[in-house]
Amino acid sequence: YMMACIGNKIISAPFAILGSIGVVAQLPNVNRLLKKHDIDFEVLTAGEYKRTLTVFGENTEKGREKFQQDLDITHDLFKNFVASYRPQLSIDEVATGEVWLGMAAVDKLLVDELKTSDEYLAERAKDADVFHLHYVQRKSLQERMGMAAATSADQLAAKWWGRLTQQRFW
Repeated sequence: YMMACIGNKIISAPFAILGSIGVVAQLPNVNRLLKKHDIDFEVLTAGEYKRTLTVFGENTEKGREKFQQDLDITHDLFKNFVASYRPQLSIDEVATGEVWLGMAAVDKLLVDELKTSDEYLAERAKDADVFHLHYVQRKSLQERMGMAAATSADQLAAKWWGRLTQQRFW
């Protein structure tokens, strides 16, 4: 939705999925598995919060809290960005991470109009000069002459080339 919201008008298919104004982060932690197999893992950082959560090391409550703060800040930035381009939205209502089908998204003011891409293009084509272009791939000599004729032509060319290269001009 971040990319769509900067448009002057948002047109959506009735069955499109819109919204998802939220932030998510997830990662597995295999620290206990490593300990069980006597595998050590070391991470070196400079800065208290350089690595708040880790896949391999032991995560702390302080690290989790900092990571959550960072997610919340990112979510606020996302919401503010969307709200700046779509001021008609009730941002707190739609910035829950939920998604809606186009039909419901109109009611939430996430989209301005429901229309399929085919409908949109057909409508626009009425007021435009539309050209039908197609690409034709050039046929090879064999395709143009037929395989047998091409083989004969190849043999004839090879025969003449052989004669020319064997001629002595001195």
